Amino acid sequence: MIKKSAEFGNKIRLVRERKNLTLKDVAAEAGVSESLISQIERNRVSPSIDTLIAIANTLNIDLEYLFKDLKNDKKVSIVKPDERNRMHMNGIDYQQLSFIPETGVNPSVEAFYIDIPPGREKGDLEFGHPGRELGTIVEGSGELIYGTSVYKLERGDTVSFPSDIPHIIRNTGKGIMRAMWIVTPGRIFIKD
Repeated sequence: MIKKSAEFGNKIRLVRERKNLTLKDVAAEAGVSESLISQIERNRVSPSIDTLIAIANTLNIDLEYLFKDLKNDKKVSIVKPDERNRMHMNGIDYQQLSFIPETGVNPSVEAFYIDIPPGREKGDLEFGHPGRELGTIVEGSGELIYGTSVYKLERGDTVSFPSDIPHIIRNTGKGIMRAMWIVTPGRIFIKD
């Protein structure tokens, strides 16, 4: 018997009845027995994919409609401010806001705050790294040195770039420069 969450027989029967079609009509068009259609509608058997597609095509049913109840709930991650992973490295403070692990073909994504004191910088002008970065300056000002180009960054500015080019984010202001930063793949904090 099909698990409760995969019971699409009721949907097939409902559509068939609304279209005023008999079991015999659907069976003949789909190329299966009337008995099989009846058993599928009563969730007594699980049809093959080919049979299910034939029935869906006969009734003009979108497969997404049949399977929409099977979609998994997505997990929500909430990190409270006092639960954030924190790290101090080379004079820069990092607070991890979130981490989405790698799944299938999608690389991991990591979001964090960076607090850079006046005159300090984060990055490397000799080496880049695989991935992409996106950041928003939340407080203060500074500059992005990307390869041989220099970009001035003010509060509210957002910057994004491929990270394979050597780059540095430098605080050129008088107070802390805070930025909210997203990198993919995630690489700042050690993952479990």
